[in-house]
Amino acid sequence: MDHPHPNRPWALVTGASAGLGAEFARQLAARGHSLVLVARREDRLQALARELRERHGAASLVVALDLSGPAAGAALFARTEAAGIVVDYLVNNAGYGLPGTLTHQPWEAHRAFIEVMVAGPVDLCWRYLPGMRERRRGHVVNVASLAGLVPASAGHTLYGASKAWLIKFSQSLALENAPLGVKVCALCPGFTYSEFHDVNGARAIVSKMPKYMWMDAAPVVAAGIAAVERGEVVCVPGRVNRFIKFLIKHLPDGMALRMTAKRSKEFRVQDGAAG
Repeated sequence: MDHPHPNRPWALVTGASAGLGAEFARQLAARGHSLVLVARREDRLQALARELRERHGAASLVVALDLSGPAAGAALFARTEAAGIVVDYLVNNAGYGLPGTLTHQPWEAHRAFIEVMVAGPVDLCWRYLPGMRERRRGHVVNVASLAGLVPASAGHTLYGASKAWLIKFSQSLALENAPLGVKVCALCPGFTYSEFHDVNGARAIVSKMPKYMWMDAAPVVAAGIAAVERGEVVCVPGRVNRFIKFLIKHLPDGMALRMTAKRSKEFRVQDGAAG
């Protein structure tokens, strides 16, 4: 671990090796935070730690960890405790999508997905929130998705469900912790340029979507940081995404579901379509 500046607060970011996670680390480092960088790919994390040190003078603790194991949260908390790190900013960003329908994937793949996408964020909030509450300060950003606010699609069966769950979880946490000075926000981006769609095999499909549907990682992260700091509980970045949310909210449920069913093949991999 780098030697941290004594006056720099610590932020912990999961899924920090690329995409939104790496961008959260960069923007938080620029704002004066030291970083706990968590992901599976240690080489990526070490490269990011060097970048943050050279560009912003930020210290980093690199933790190469697979969050799909049920003991991952305890192991991570033990690492930060042993290092004497006080985490006042938690970003639950780790995530991915499983292509195909429910029965297309083995149960073990779904179990690992639920561990990362649902149980993992709860675990880390449960471990780090007591300290924030005691100190009466802290921020938690749970990276959800616009997919959690619109009707679920065919394919990637658990993805929208996990994100909708994360939004509701964040709302409850926000209400529970606001009186103690801890702010919680569910960040709900739409399509964002990152490795996400390469990993889940959907790049060829989503690349056909119009460019106005896409956002870069930097403005998404900036919107999330600004939202949690002003106490906004659910943040949907981007005018197009906010319009989609508004439209879906005001359409009859049946019509909204039919629209999603018609468009699912444009952004969700069906069985055998990943190539």
